[in-house]
Amino acid sequence: MLRFLDETTSFPPVHHALQDPNGLLAVGGDLSAERLLSAYQSGIFPWYGQDDPILWWSPDPRAVFTPDSLHYSRSMRRFSRTTNFHVTLNQDFVAVIKGCRQAHQASGVWIHDEFIDAYTRLHHRGQAHSVEVWEQEQLVGGLYGLSINSVFTAESMFHLRPNASKLALLTFAHVFFSSGGQCLDAQIENPHLLSLGAINLPRSEFIEQLNAPVSNGLRDFYQRRQLKIGF
Repeated sequence: MLRFLDETTSFPPVHHALQDPNGLLAVGGDLSAERLLSAYQSGIFPWYGQDDPILWWSPDPRAVFTPDSLHYSRSMRRFSRTTNFHVTLNQDFVAVIKGCRQAHQASGVWIHDEFIDAYTRLHHRGQAHSVEVWEQEQLVGGLYGLSINSVFTAESMFHLRPNASKLALLTFAHVFFSSGGQCLDAQIENPHLLSLGAINLPRSEFIEQLNAPVSNGLRDFYQRRQLKIGF
């Protein structure tokens, strides 16, 4: 049975989530920083339409990338060696999340103003982060998400040039895993993610990853900087 939340109600245990639709756990509540951090620390995330109540999800299994699963195709390796793009971390969070909203307009606006405001507040607190792909001074792709210990949850990506979002993901993932990251959470599988090496992890194992202590290499990882392209 779905839990209906007000501003003070806590989340139910994730094993109470529905099987159909997979992972729907609760309805209502708010997008305060405290609520969002509590959700992500428990393996829960919000996903809902602009005119809908807030819906909270914890699917089982969970689509993730691990250091051993990520697939770097020969074509993307070649592209990374020849491109004139450059990749940065936390250079322009708001532009990235608005780029993701624009890219997903056709499939329904779920990254609405309330969503942008909430995640921007998390960015200012050092919990939400962006990866940008630039062609000279123009933003042509990127992704954003949240960090919890040694896990990074990627929320959405966009591209204005071919391969720009792939380059954002693969460049970030390579540096993230090389620095001690253990799990890059993609939430729900789709054919594109599977082609890049996403695997399905049982929810219980994913939550174990969330609870693992942060590795030393990630303590200063999210400083604003340029990321080296190459994988």
